[in-house]
Amino acid sequence: MSSTVTAVSSNGTYSFTKPNRDSITLLAGLGVEGDVHAGVTVKHRSRVAQDPTQPNLRQVHLIHEELFAEVGADGFAVAPGELGENITTRGMDLLGLPVGTLLRVGDDAVLEVTGLRNPCLQIDAFQDGLLKRVVGRDEAGNVVRKAGIMSVVKRGGTVRPGDTITAELPSEPHRPLDRV
Repeated sequence: MSSTVTAVSSNGTYSFTKPNRDSITLLAGLGVEGDVHAGVTVKHRSRVAQDPTQPNLRQVHLIHEELFAEVGADGFAVAPGELGENITTRGMDLLGLPVGTLLRVGDDAVLEVTGLRNPCLQIDAFQDGLLKRVVGRDEAGNVVRKAGIMSVVKRGGTVRPGDTITAELPSEPHRPLDRV
């Protein structure tokens, strides 16, 4: 199972969106070099308020570019980096990957998938009504989160648009993604 990196983004200050870059550098155990969310312990403000000593399971955020077309059909214009992701992908069902999947990105980097991004109200502040398009319920009433996946950096490296991403599934039984 493989896909392509279509954009990379980072921001050194707290902001909902992240500017696109020519490349980003992933640092093992930390995240994206120079990004506000990089670190061994949690950096997302809501998580820090709960317990700043929690491990950072949200070092690198990935979103599938196909989501932009999906919400675009509902009248929303979203471009890479605008939902705060670090890596935008094409061609892989990120939301269908199990916990522990290894993503080999470019020549060197390896990410380990930790869970789903939990969409927040900032998405509606970005574009009113968008939150309902990226989080909802299925026919059985279960919450469905579509705003990408979170990961930690197992091996660092430089990531650029055009790089290949290959998924290596963990041993079974697979654990489905849940919010982190």
